Amino acid sequence: MAGFAEAALERVRVARARLVAAREADDAVEEAQAADELEDALRVARDHGVTTGDEPDSQ
Repeated sequence: MAGFAEAALERVRVARARLVAAREADDAVEEAQAADELEDALRVARDHGVTTGDEPDSQ
């Protein structure tokens, strides 16, 4: 499971970075795609019990 968790967290990290870059570039299409990817990556992580720091009780 550790390998899966690491991959899930890496996917979230990459999606977040992509979203930030799209916003900085003012690229609406890329931003929408990156936001969708981030949402999906977070869902997969959550569905498999991987903590990403986005959980309501982690703040």
